[in-house]
Amino acid sequence: MSNSRIALVVGASGGIGLAITQQLLREQGIQRVYASYRNPGTAAGLLDIDDNRLRIVKADVTEPSDLQGMAANIQENGDHPDFVINCAGILHEQDLQPEKALSQCRQDSLMRLFLVNSVGPLMLARTVIPLMPKNRSGHFAVLSAMVGSIGDNRLGGWYGYRASKAALNQFMRTLAVECRRSHPQLCITAIHPGTTDTSLSRPFQANVRPGKLYTASQSAARILQVVNASKAEQSGHFMNWDGKPI
Repeated sequence: MSNSRIALVVGASGGIGLAITQQLLREQGIQRVYASYRNPGTAAGLLDIDDNRLRIVKADVTEPSDLQGMAANIQENGDHPDFVINCAGILHEQDLQPEKALSQCRQDSLMRLFLVNSVGPLMLARTVIPLMPKNRSGHFAVLSAMVGSIGDNRLGGWYGYRASKAALNQFMRTLAVECRRSHPQLCITAIHPGTTDTSLSRPFQANVRPGKLYTASQSAARILQVVNASKAEQSGHFMNWDGKPI
C-alpha cells in the first residue's frame, strides 16, 4: 500500500469492508482512512477502532446527499484519496430474497438491487473520482461477484443479483475508458472476493464446499493484494480474488 496515503472504504461497518479498514490502518504509509457506514446501529465495529487516522462518515450509496456530504468531509481536510473501494452491496434484506425462478421476480426488488449494487457505486465514482489525484497512481475498486459473469452462468436463478453485478462490471469498464483520459494513472478494478463468512452469504453457506468459505480478514488481505498489484493499463478488468481475470 506504499503508493496510497489517503484511503476511502465505503460500506465499512462490517464484514469485508470493516476488515479492509482494519488492515489499511496497519499499513505504515497510510495517512488517513475514511470509512463509511449506512446505519448508525451497525457501526459499532468502526467505533471500536482506536486510531486517530480513522475518519468515520455516514454514507448510503443510494443517497446523493450522503455522498456529497462525504465528499465535503474529505475536501475540508484537504485530502485527495488515492485508494477507494466500495464494499456496499446487498443480496437480501427484509422481504427481498434471491429469486429461484422467473415467477419470483418483482420490479421493486429488482430496482432495489440495481440501485444498491450498480447505480450506487457509479454515483460514488461520480462523486469521489474528481477528488482523486490525476498526476500519480491510484485505485478505485468495487466488490463484484462471480455470478455477475454472463459466460459463467450455468445454474440460473438469482436474476436480480446476477444482473446488478453484471451491470456493475459494465459500469466499471466504461468508467475505465473515460478515466484513461481524465485520470491516466488510475486503475479501476471490479473484484470477486470469494465466498466470505458475512451476513450477506450466511443464509446460503450450506452448499459451500469445504475450504471455500473464507473469513473476512482472509478476503480483505487478498483483495488489497490484487487491487494494489493492478496497473493503470489493466484498468476496467474484472478479477478473481486469486489475481486471475474473470
